[in-house]
Amino acid sequence: MGINNVFKKLFLIGRPAAGKSEVIDYLKKVPLKERKADLHIGDFTELDDFPIIWSWFEEDKILSDMDKPRLHTDENGYFKYSYLWCVLIKKLEFDYRKVSRESKISTFIIEFSRGSEHGGYKEAFRQFSKEMLVNSAVLYIDVSFEESMRKNRKRFNPERPYSILEHALPDEKLARLYGGSDWEEISGSDPDYLTIHDVKVPYSVFENNDDVTTAGGERLGARLKKVFDHLWELYK
Repeated sequence: MGINNVFKKLFLIGRPAAGKSEVIDYLKKVPLKERKADLHIGDFTELDDFPIIWSWFEEDKILSDMDKPRLHTDENGYFKYSYLWCVLIKKLEFDYRKVSRESKISTFIIEFSRGSEHGGYKEAFRQFSKEMLVNSAVLYIDVSFEESMRKNRKRFNPERPYSILEHALPDEKLARLYGGSDWEEISGSDPDYLTIHDVKVPYSVFENNDDVTTAGGERLGARLKKVFDHLWELYK
């Protein structure tokens, strides 16, 4: 199934500040030959819906300053329409199709978070086409909501709110949007595969309540290898 012994499409999901972007940052620093051999991640690019969301915030701020109607969010930064969460997923697939046509990237990492309040992972994965789900795998980074909130507070840099690694949500917004998660619901019927549009998508869970992603290094590498070894056995 894999090309050159690597995952073709890897969905990297989990609560905000669970460690997704830290995992990607770690992967970027592993030499390609080692990364392919140990983790089955090739020459990769990441597709993340946060930059899309941030661009919507910026557009709405500009419109508001011009005394024009905001397009995406209200004055408190909540989406005006719930279907915009689905638009984000469609946009990720749209971007994947563009990049995959124009490059020879061997692995695509597609990163996003979803809470029950806006449809959860069940609704998000339903937005992907069957074609997108074929030859894909899921890595879920598992942290409690309390750990998500702790790291969300810790990582925030007010000078760089647009940063992948340093953005954060206010506590109230984090609780409303991500306090509930449907991950256990959608994964509970099978310990190895999610079934979406009749496609069996292998998944593995990376436990991170002890936060091995912040420090990175050998502990993170060892745990990633163990989780990816299991996921690769399911995927290949």
